[in-house]
Amino acid sequence: MGTRYDLICGLCTPAELVEVCESCADRADQESFPAGWQGEPEMLLRDGELGGRWSTRPCPVRPVNDGCLAPMPGGWLALTEEGFVRIDEDDQWLLGPVELPAETYEDIRDIPDRPRRGLHTSRDGRYAAVVSDYGQFATVVDLREWLTVLDVDRDWNDNELTRFPLAFLGEGDATRVVAGTDWNRLDVFALPGGELLTDRETAAPDRGEKAPEHYLDYFQGALHVSPSERSLVVDGWAWHPVGMPTVVDVEAWLGGDIHAAERGRTITPGRDDWDQPIAWLDDTTVAVQRMGVSSDEMLDGVELYDAGTGRRTGMFAGPKGPMWGHRGLLYVTAEAGFEVWDPAAGARIGFAEGFRPTAHAPATGAFAELRNDQLRIWAAVG
Repeated sequence: MGTRYDLICGLCTPAELVEVCESCADRADQESFPAGWQGEPEMLLRDGELGGRWSTRPCPVRPVNDGCLAPMPGGWLALTEEGFVRIDEDDQWLLGPVELPAETYEDIRDIPDRPRRGLHTSRDGRYAAVVSDYGQFATVVDLREWLTVLDVDRDWNDNELTRFPLAFLGEGDATRVVAGTDWNRLDVFALPGGELLTDRETAAPDRGEKAPEHYLDYFQGALHVSPSERSLVVDGWAWHPVGMPTVVDVEAWLGGDIHAAERGRTITPGRDDWDQPIAWLDDTTVAVQRMGVSSDEMLDGVELYDAGTGRRTGMFAGPKGPMWGHRGLLYVTAEAGFEVWDPAAGARIGFAEGFRPTAHAPATGAFAELRNDQLRIWAAVG
């Protein structure tokens, strides 16, 4: 049942299976690069009562796209064609316009709808960032003072393949923002002043010369911050081309290990694909969508990894779509509706047909869908 499987050498197939000791089986499993799957996994559907709290109200606000709604204390923030719109329980109002520089690339792969806008908010709601996902620029706005406090440029180098790397840390006077400042570099800035906190040398090697010790040949992608904000996962890739989600120790980085961002631990054995939904289940476990290595042989589902060791600790079939972790469960916006998955059982335990949220508020457990002039919210209870 589920995703039980036998590991078979493709060169030896067909061949009889042999029994090996537990440690050898584990080593082969962790270090293998499976070319594909034979057979189909079972999706475990054990849907129960979803519970929680529902609310729906008229809300004639239209985000630019599904990445342009983000949580705020007491409500939500939307990025529309007119600018930022603040939304609370019974009202919505335009805060003002926000612009990014025009993209300056000269050569780009022909990928539809790229670049496109994305929206991020700080935990306390004071700051919002508009990014050019699959593009070059980002800007951070102090919503309380209505000032642009930071503009970021990650230059142009295959940016159309990754979302803009940006995430907020902390709140109040301790608010920081992590952002891509080159195709292969992340930095941390203090807010509201925009002071650089991670000054270091990461220069590229001269032609024909050996790469410097801290040069990183890695294309930075979307950032996913752990619940405690001690770590983050970077959904990036390296030549040629291999998706390599990497865990960065933020606590060490801001604690004085200035090159911690260049020494991140990779998880997954290297895959043909990246830019997939990723979520933290807790402070040590990362969920990455799609099972397998070869992009044309992958299965819909989730692989679980220990962020400290990079070991795969489990996997299960089924989830496909935007994904969030909340109190040990996974929440997925699938094509047919909203799914709740229990990773410990590898089973779907709840489903709401037709509800397709695009934003999650970790503080309250609320998920929001804003479309067709209606704001629909479901919040987990307990």
